[in-house]
Amino acid sequence: MSDPVAAVPAPRAVPRTDLTDGEWHHLHPATPLLRGGIFMVAIIGFLVANLRERLIDLFIGEENYAGNPIDEIYQRGALGWALLIIAGVLIVILVVFYLSWRMHTFRVSGEIVEVRTGLIFRSNRKARLDRVQGVNLARPLFPRLFGAARLEITVAGQDGNVQLAYLGSKLADDLRRDLLHLASGLRQARQPTTPPDALAAPFVTSPSAVTPAPHVNPALIAPGDDAAATPHSAFGDFAAARYSEFVAPELDPDAAPPESVVRIPPGRLIGSVVLSGFTVFLILAVFGLITSVIAGSSGWVLVAVLPGLIGSVGYYFSRITKQLRFTIAGTPDGVRIGFGLLSTSNQTLPPGRIHAIKVSQPILWRRSGWWQININTAGQASGRSSTPATSSIILPVGTLADVEKVLQMVLPGFDTDTHRALIENGMLGGRKRDAGIADFYSNAPARAVWLRPFSWWRTGWAVSGNVALIRRGVLSRDLILVPLARMQGVGISQGPVRRRLRLASADLHTVSGPVSASLSVLDVDEALVLFTWMSTGAVRSARADTSHHWSQTEAPTTPTATPGAAE
Repeated sequence: MSDPVAAVPAPRAVPRTDLTDGEWHHLHPATPLLRGGIFMVAIIGFLVANLRERLIDLFIGEENYAGNPIDEIYQRGALGWALLIIAGVLIVILVVFYLSWRMHTFRVSGEIVEVRTGLIFRSNRKARLDRVQGVNLARPLFPRLFGAARLEITVAGQDGNVQLAYLGSKLADDLRRDLLHLASGLRQARQPTTPPDALAAPFVTSPSAVTPAPHVNPALIAPGDDAAATPHSAFGDFAAARYSEFVAPELDPDAAPPESVVRIPPGRLIGSVVLSGFTVFLILAVFGLITSVIAGSSGWVLVAVLPGLIGSVGYYFSRITKQLRFTIAGTPDGVRIGFGLLSTSNQTLPPGRIHAIKVSQPILWRRSGWWQININTAGQASGRSSTPATSSIILPVGTLADVEKVLQMVLPGFDTDTHRALIENGMLGGRKRDAGIADFYSNAPARAVWLRPFSWWRTGWAVSGNVALIRRGVLSRDLILVPLARMQGVGISQGPVRRRLRLASADLHTVSGPVSASLSVLDVDEALVLFTWMSTGAVRSARADTSHHWSQTEAPTTPTATPGAAE
C-alpha cells in the first residue's frame, strides 16, 4: 500500500523566467566589464592623469611638461605608433572580454544548475537542486550602480558552490525564486515569461522589462505617446531605479513582508563593533606605542604598529557598513537575511538547512544585554567563497527578545513561548536557581571544578522535542541548539584524568562551521544518558523529516519530548 503522504502530487509553480528550461544561456554581455571593472578604471585613471595638464593647457596657455610620458612620445614623433598600440590593446581586451562572455554559459533544469567557463582551461560546475543549502544574492557597489547582481547557489559538499555573475537585478531576483521553487519540490508549469533577448538587453530595472508587453498596433499610437521611450526619459528611469534600489529594503515585497522582525539601531550596531576583542587589542597596541615613545625606543615599534592602527579605521568602517540595514524575515521558501549599505547581500536559507545554532554573548556585551547568533550550514564547508553573502551570522547584535524571534524562525516547531524558560536558563546560566526556579538542564557535577573552575556550573545539556541544547562558558556565554534531524553523530570520550574524576566529554557532530556542539565535562553516567537520548532522537527525527522538499508535502508534527535532564 502506498504512503498517502508521498502520493500527494506536488503543486505546479509558474516560472518567472525562461532560464529554467534546461537550455544553455549567457550572462549579461557586460559581465566581463563588471568583473574586470577595477582593471579598466586603472587604465582610464592612468590616461586621465597623464592628459590632465595637456587638457588644462588648451584653456590657460603653455606649460612645461618635461618628464610627462605622453609629452615624450609626442616629442619623439611616435604619437601615431602609440595610438596604434593603444588601439591594439583595446581591441585585444574587447576580444578577450567577448570570448570570455561567449564561453561563460549556464543552464537550469529541474534537477541541476550547471555553469561552463574558461577560454583555455575549461571548467564545468554542477549543483544539484535537492542539495541546495541557500541561494544568495549579492550586489557589490560597482555592479550595483548598473543594476546588476551576483547569484550564488550554495550546496552541500566541498567546493560545490555555483556563481552566476552577473545578471540584471530584477532577473536575478526572479531566477532566485524559480531556483527555490525547484529545490522545494515544486514542479514548474512551462510558461516562459521572459523574452529570448532579455539577457542581451540593458540591465532589467522594472517588472515591465521581464514580462512581455502586449501587442499594440502602431497606427493606434498618437503622436507624442512614445515620449517615455526617449533617451532622456530612459536615463531618468534608470537613475530613478538605481536610487530606489539603494534606499529600498533588501527583501522582495512579493516574497516576504517588507518589515524585518528584528531592527538593529545604528547606535547598537556601532557599539557592538566598538565593544569587541579587536578594540581591546587596539587599546593594548596604543598603550604599547605610548610606552615605547616614553622609553625613547619608538622607531621599530612605530613601523610595526602604526600601519595596523591606520588599518583599524578601515576595519571598523567595513564592519559597520556591511551590517547596516540588517533585515531578517520569514518567507515561504525559508529565512531571508539582508544586510549592507554600499555593497548589499541577502541570503535565503531554506527550511531544514541549518545544522547548528550558537547564541553567544561576549563579556563586553553583558552589561548591555546584547547577543549574537551564528549558524552552521552544509554550504559553508566549501570554504572558497569570501563574499558576505555566505556569512554565518544571522543576527549581528540583538536583545533577548530579538533572539527569541530569530529562533522561532530558524527552528520551525520549536515554540519559544513554550520553551522560554529553557532558552533563558541556557543563555543566562543558573542565575535564577536561587529563586527556586527549575533549571531544566543536566549540569556537570561539583567535582568538575578541577577541570573547569569557573564554568562547571554553567555546563549542561537538555533535549526538547527535536532540538538538543548545550549550555557552556562564562567569559563568553554560549547556548548551542542542534536540530536532531541534522545531527551527523554523537561521540563520548574519557581520558585518564576524567576517568579518575568519573567525568567524560561529549561531542554532537554536525557539518563544519563556526559552531561546535561540544561539552567538556559531564558526569560519566549522564554521558551515557546523553548518548542514548541523542542517538535515538536523531534517528526518530531524521525519519520524520521532510524539509528537503518543503513545498511538496506537509511536514508531520512531532510531539515535544521532556527535556533530557536526569538528576
